[in-house]
Amino acid sequence: MEASAPGRRRRRGWRRARGAGCALSWTAVGLVLSAFVARASPPVGYFIRFPRGFRLTQETVKIVGSSSFPVKVYVMLHQKSPHVLCVTPRLRNSEMVDPSFQWHGPKGRIISENSTAQVTSTGSLVFQNFEEGMSGVYTCFLEYKPTVEEIVKNIQLKYLIYAYREPHYYYQFTARYHAAPCNSIYNISFEKKLLQILSKLVLDLSCEVSLLKSECHRVKMQRAGLQNELFFTFSVSSLDTEKGPKPCVDHNCESSKRLSKAKNLIERFFNQQVEVLGRRSEPLPEIYYIEGTLQMVWINRCFPGYGMNTLKHPRCPECCVICSPGSYNPRDGTHCLQCNSSLAFGAKACL
Repeated sequence: MEASAPGRRRRRGWRRARGAGCALSWTAVGLVLSAFVARASPPVGYFIRFPRGFRLTQETVKIVGSSSFPVKVYVMLHQKSPHVLCVTPRLRNSEMVDPSFQWHGPKGRIISENSTAQVTSTGSLVFQNFEEGMSGVYTCFLEYKPTVEEIVKNIQLKYLIYAYREPHYYYQFTARYHAAPCNSIYNISFEKKLLQILSKLVLDLSCEVSLLKSECHRVKMQRAGLQNELFFTFSVSSLDTEKGPKPCVDHNCESSKRLSKAKNLIERFFNQQVEVLGRRSEPLPEIYYIEGTLQMVWINRCFPGYGMNTLKHPRCPECCVICSPGSYNPRDGTHCLQCNSSLAFGAKACL
């Protein structure tokens, strides 16, 4: 499911540029246009979640249980979990004499010496590097005395701990160009040149451009004859790792921010093609961008085995949550079908 960004009214006539454009892509625009000037045709959208990129020491985040219902906890894949406390909100603010904590997970009892899941001296459960297989039901058995004189009390707290990961999101663009005859080699050469320029345009942002589809069609114009048009569909996505010897920790390195900048650069690039052609006194080249045809879709998808479900995970609506705690099998690539597509702009689905 995809929601297209509202497109501008398509105009096939070229207008003169209004104001000077940014010089960032003038050279690139010139290369696209000059590549085929020689062939000019005759005139014619109980959980604590922080914004992406926000880094907070997980030890400062503590989650308490409930004696009435299981508490859902969401832990980002391969990250340290918050402290899951073996107390209720009332007990957290009360004294407990000789408390005893015992945790059990999907694989049995958890001991404090466990390398991946640790139980602190105060009974908190902490995961150091959360994996898919750690998702599941966790139960804490607490024994304590409210006072020295009173008898021992027992309480059982359940938590549903889910692994989640950031979605794979990218921008998908479509654009149309007036083209040479559909069987012409010039169209193929132009396609390669355009992809090279777009890729170079976003390279410094650690983003990449991928061609999804390129087709040539003959289009009957309104009150006019037939003309050849190239239909380009390409995606712009963030690279998984940053370039360079050190990982990127700056807030501006967050993939969503880099993608947004890349989107702006590409939109500016196509707008500048309009401006350059509007200033031409010579006949138009045979291959040129058709003004107003650039369309963009923001696609937000979960990886296999993960999905979005606002009904099941209302406190984590934008999380790609593991489908079934304790049952995910990366070997068979179990797919998740619990997706949500309620955002007004963008598309969400399982891959």
